[in-house]
Amino acid sequence: MQPSRHDKARHDRPADGQLYTPEQRARRDATKWTLVQGVLAPLQFVVFAVSLALVVRYLATGEGYVAATVSILIKTAVLYTIMVTGAIWEKVVFGQYLLAPAFFWEDVVSFGVIALHTLYVYAVLFADWGSRVEMWIALAAYAAYVVNAVQFVWKLRQARLSAARADREAAAAQVTPSTELPA
Repeated sequence: MQPSRHDKARHDRPADGQLYTPEQRARRDATKWTLVQGVLAPLQFVVFAVSLALVVRYLATGEGYVAATVSILIKTAVLYTIMVTGAIWEKVVFGQYLLAPAFFWEDVVSFGVIALHTLYVYAVLFADWGSRVEMWIALAAYAAYVVNAVQFVWKLRQARLSAARADREAAAAQVTPSTELPA
């Protein structure tokens, strides 16, 4: 009899404090999508930092609207790309495209980040709300992005520390001293 999807999900839960099961970790390490995420995440942060400076410059001086707008649209394109590739990565590693238990809250906040960026695109292309409102929407989107980035960095740091601790414990268990005395 084949195990049900729910039985498999229960079996695929990592040990306490772990982000991945050994099988999930092996899939994570084997997929090209891990590298893609590893490249896109810092790229997105660099685009964000440049764009944030341009948005703040525009709000402070009234100059550079086009540069700020183009930078926000680039940031949004990178965000959409990392969300799609991240969903593929989650499917490969966890067996579902989004909202895998290991990254549930990060994904939920990501939806808010995407919604705010999409609202910005709507404001620029279709609404007549004015350039300052557009920039404030972008800043709200960027604030949400920072929260989401901190979530991911914190989660991955905790996972790295937990994995290192588990590796040390496993190594220590293999090196237990013998209780036999030499003859």
